[in-house]
Amino acid sequence: MLKMQQYIQVHFFSELALKGGNRQMFLQQARNNLNRAIRDINEGPPMHRSMTTLIPIHDFNLWPILLERLKNVIGVERFGRAWITDPDLDSVKSLISYLIKGTNAHSFRITASRSNKSLHLNSPQINQELGTYVHELTGIGIDLNQPELNIRVRMDAREAVISLEEIRGASGMPVGSSGKVAVMLSGGIDSPVAAFKMMLRGCKIDFIHFHSFPLVEGTSREKAKDIVNLLTQFQLNSRLTLVPFAEIQKQLIVTVPPAYRVILYRRLMLRIAEILAIKQKAGALVTGESLGQVSSQTLENLSTIGHVMKQLPIFRPLIGSDKQAIIQEARKLGSYEISIIPDQDCCSLFVPKHPRTRSHPKEIELIESKLDLNSMITQAIENVETYDSRWPIK
Repeated sequence: MLKMQQYIQVHFFSELALKGGNRQMFLQQARNNLNRAIRDINEGPPMHRSMTTLIPIHDFNLWPILLERLKNVIGVERFGRAWITDPDLDSVKSLISYLIKGTNAHSFRITASRSNKSLHLNSPQINQELGTYVHELTGIGIDLNQPELNIRVRMDAREAVISLEEIRGASGMPVGSSGKVAVMLSGGIDSPVAAFKMMLRGCKIDFIHFHSFPLVEGTSREKAKDIVNLLTQFQLNSRLTLVPFAEIQKQLIVTVPPAYRVILYRRLMLRIAEILAIKQKAGALVTGESLGQVSSQTLENLSTIGHVMKQLPIFRPLIGSDKQAIIQEARKLGSYEISIIPDQDCCSLFVPKHPRTRSHPKEIELIESKLDLNSMITQAIENVETYDSRWPIK
């Protein structure tokens, strides 16, 4: 009688295997995130192996839901449906025969690995043995380079796991394994991509969005919420802090020379964002800036703007990326369609035709000395709103 159990086999990001003595910490974070993503689909306790996890599934009608969940879990490199049987070749052959019955494939290969040293065959010999068996059983030709059917077999002392598919996951370091950062989310194309890149390196993200409502309509706030909802699929819960900037802009418009306004906007935003990030226990501030993309992102202006940061570092993961590359990543992420919805953001409001492209901290500090910066910052922080997003959405 054929013995088998159905599972989903999850392979974790291969870089985790290189973490040495810290590997278990990273793997535990990946497993925790995986469990949270499917916590409402409880088909039984998962089985953890060295670099994989086996999720039991008795009702394969749940597969489309699990597929949608698993493909967004950062730290999962690939996954697919799998079947488990006894770790001997006769059982493996019987299960393969059952799984490929009626297949329409015209070519196949066997991809076998074994850690069960009690087997008298090594991995290449298992490949040959099973390949010969499948070819004689079906008449299908062998193609090691581009097979229509790849039969993957993993054997150890406890079990043999067989799968016929592998679906690419998000990969990356598991979210939370590298600490927390705060991302300045503009609502444009760049900052969502920057946030996602930090997630892929294991960072948990808190979002900060500056808006000019009611000087302008509230489109940018709604866009920020939509982008956060999208990105929450990858970290399961998020907080967005909405910072009112209209009153600050009103004061700057009447006191600051037009050419310097954007630089002043950005310096004040960084001051406020740093305070909020520290309150949120973030270890760094992240922006979507790219060198030379706009006037505030020249080398000199980036230096002048960043000069106000006193306690946290600024990370700019897109600093060397060109716009088309960022757009391509935004399309792949799914944020592009949201980002291009027309709106007026803080930095595009009341901007002169010829903003200053080169500045020095000393000249900007002279302008700021005439402003009540502490009052502006306090007023903005006292009037922030928060928006929480969770995924899966109930």
